[in-house]
Amino acid sequence: MLVTGGETGGREAGAGPDASPKPAFGGDGRRFRLAAEAERIRLAHLFDPYLAVHASHVEPLPHQITAVYGEMLPRQPLRFLLADDPGAGKTIMAGLLIRELMVRGDLERCLVVAPGSLVEQWQDELASKFDLAFDLLTRERVAAAGAGGNPFAECNHLIARLDVLSRSDDLRRRLEAAKEWDLVVCDEAHRMAASFFGTEVRYTKRYRLGRLLGARCRHFLLMTATPHNGKEEDFQLFMALLDPDRFEGRFRGGARGGDGASHGDGAPRGGGASQGGASGLLRRLTKEALLRFDGRPLFPERRAHTVRYALSDGEAALYAAVTAYVREEMDRAERFAARDEKRRRNVGFALQILQRRLASSPAAVHESLRRRREKLEARFNHLLAGAGPDTVRTGRDADSPVHDPDRVRTPGRSSGRRVLNAVRTGRVAARTGRDPHDLPRATALA
Repeated sequence: MLVTGGETGGREAGAGPDASPKPAFGGDGRRFRLAAEAERIRLAHLFDPYLAVHASHVEPLPHQITAVYGEMLPRQPLRFLLADDPGAGKTIMAGLLIRELMVRGDLERCLVVAPGSLVEQWQDELASKFDLAFDLLTRERVAAAGAGGNPFAECNHLIARLDVLSRSDDLRRRLEAAKEWDLVVCDEAHRMAASFFGTEVRYTKRYRLGRLLGARCRHFLLMTATPHNGKEEDFQLFMALLDPDRFEGRFRGGARGGDGASHGDGAPRGGGASQGGASGLLRRLTKEALLRFDGRPLFPERRAHTVRYALSDGEAALYAAVTAYVREEMDRAERFAARDEKRRRNVGFALQILQRRLASSPAAVHESLRRRREKLEARFNHLLAGAGPDTVRTGRDADSPVHDPDRVRTPGRSSGRRVLNAVRTGRVAARTGRDPHDLPRATALA
């Protein structure tokens, strides 16, 4: 039984002299209520498994909820590629993940890496939709930190530009020296790509940054709508950012294997992890698979069909002339393969540009052909003057092919005269059965 302090000195009746004193209940009630509320929030996720949804200023869609609570949160540690189609709301999914991990006490330090044009958008979205305050890594912040400081250690919530980090050795050293991040999110992650060139792997600075980020965090989330460039070996290198052990070494088939989730893209799937598959590491939903809560499609159905139309006589003549020119030059490019494989590929790419310009408009292909003709005529003039082709200095435009398949490779006055004489006397036409002036004719038609 409890009695007043005046009767027993503040102790329970019958208690010994060592008994604890009676609480005075004289503390600050407001501070007690604040502490109790903080404890309630800390444990709220145990009673509300979707706390971040209810505590944010968004109304997430079904595919966003399943991505965060069905795909990402159960994975500890998280190594994941979110590859839904554009418009799926990947920024919202990342914000929900960050907020949920914070509520659960699983995230203190978070770094977002995005292209330079998107960092302000990321900062605004996280602040307005999730009440998350993130700082931008700017030149001013780096300068304020000084030579001995480290902005990555001073800021727990930071957004950095992809190319600023990848191109700066100093920033990468500071990033490596800072405390490990709980979560790193990389937007437009397909830019951090490496590629096979023959038997050699070419690592870009962005790819090396991706490997550093993956090594300096516990949770690693890559986001892109274009994870696969059509080359399985390059995709395997990309997935090695998430799991280098699984995708180490030479290319193995099946790296694009599914993760058991709904993909909706109809792409073939490889084997499981033992066969080098990406099981458990990615999710990809196309727009056709994105639905509202009532089952209605989120985007209108896309219906692709070919519309046929007749070319005018002038358009048909232009198309035939440019096609003939491209075909002849492609044949010449194939002959380069034996001695210069790289040049052959570059020539083929340059000629494809002409075809794309032709599909754009007559004015576009006319401008490209005009510039190309001027470039070739300048080369011929220099050859006739006795200069080697490598001494020619002509301006290059974005519309002009990077590598010129018409470049005469044998230098000197005599070779230039022989080429020009062959054209003038018609020996080229006699040998090939074609008019050697396809380019001027195509330019005139355009």
